[in-house]
Amino acid sequence: MPLETPPGYAPLDSGSIPPFLAKLPPVAARLGGKPGDWKVSEVGDGNLNLVFIVKGPAGGICLKQALPYVRLVGEGWPMPLKRAFFEHECLREHGRHVGRLLPEIYHYEPPLYAIVMELLEPHIIMRRGMIQGIRYPRFAADIATYMARSLFFTSDLALGAGEKKGKIAVFCDNTELCKITEDLIFTDPYMVHERNRWTKPQLDGIAAKFREDAELKIAISRLKLKFLSSAEALIHGDLHTGSIMITESDTRVIDPEFAFFGPMGFDIGAVLGNLLMSYFSQDGHATAESPRGDYQDWVLATTEEVWARFRDEFLSLWRDKAMGDAYPRALFADGPAKVRLEEERQVCMSWLFADSLGFAAAKTIRRILGLAHNIDFEWIKDPDIRALCETRALRLARDMMVHTDRYQDIGAVTAAARQVRKDIARLS
Repeated sequence: MPLETPPGYAPLDSGSIPPFLAKLPPVAARLGGKPGDWKVSEVGDGNLNLVFIVKGPAGGICLKQALPYVRLVGEGWPMPLKRAFFEHECLREHGRHVGRLLPEIYHYEPPLYAIVMELLEPHIIMRRGMIQGIRYPRFAADIATYMARSLFFTSDLALGAGEKKGKIAVFCDNTELCKITEDLIFTDPYMVHERNRWTKPQLDGIAAKFREDAELKIAISRLKLKFLSSAEALIHGDLHTGSIMITESDTRVIDPEFAFFGPMGFDIGAVLGNLLMSYFSQDGHATAESPRGDYQDWVLATTEEVWARFRDEFLSLWRDKAMGDAYPRALFADGPAKVRLEEERQVCMSWLFADSLGFAAAKTIRRILGLAHNIDFEWIKDPDIRALCETRALRLARDMMVHTDRYQDIGAVTAAARQVRKDIARLS
């Protein structure tokens, strides 16, 4: 696929950004002063895009622009610019339901595939904060609310079939970014592929076993089929601790460029999986001055709280706000059907929990044996300790994916995480 550079598009830089923003009166007023007074800094450290912070005498903004290739790899991996459109549309749609849990959007520039948005300060990327051992007391409540409301209000439980199909049509062309997920998460780590990498030589044997594991391949293929075919709600598509900006009192979700109508458990599982990876990684970041035992307890308690709060809030929305074509109210207004519907809600949450565990496992395996890794593990300097932490995470992930029925509640998951950490005390 050739690089996508339509007329009017050019990558922005410190020279071209001030005159561009000067043409946007509300943005220019937010910055204050004159364009010559504005300081532009390129801060993007992600895999795909350019990200700039612009500060003026009165305030600041963040500007994100899509590149026509995968930044992590370079021009050898072309990538459509239209992903910025899908990010903007998702921010708009989810923003209607979650409010301040997303950054405020000031402007979208279609020819440049650029989004001008709220500068989040003093927020930091949550993953970096967790590596430092920072606790976030509001996170569980905030992320549970974000997931419950964004998923419920874009599902058939809240929408009429025609309205939902219209929304699906907006996002159905986000095929290239879905393809990244389909390959990097559900396929590549389970076969020999040039993009795969892992901690060598320590994990060579595990990587080989995963490539030969027939049960694991069936399990991941079932999850991939669900990802391909289940348009349950508008999902963020890349929801993890690296796409959350946070302080101890405020949580914001960013970067929904992978958004499309897919399985709800994919977003939930991404959050749970990244919390579990953080738990296992803490042994690699512990020092005499900063032991991490208490922090690991907090991470697992947070994991439990995220699911419990999500479950309660989603069920509450289903009981009180359901106006969609699924389980229509007219069929369950009173009598035995009303009682039976509540039982059905509990069954559906069990299905969703199982889906979430499978996707959590898939996200874990790809971050250790696939292309794009987590700094939770990558920043552990000692390769033996890093491999030990990764081995524990992989052990739990495989069991959650292949033997999902063993985990009837979130407490079983956190108990298993503690047991795996205890069982695997060293590399064999």
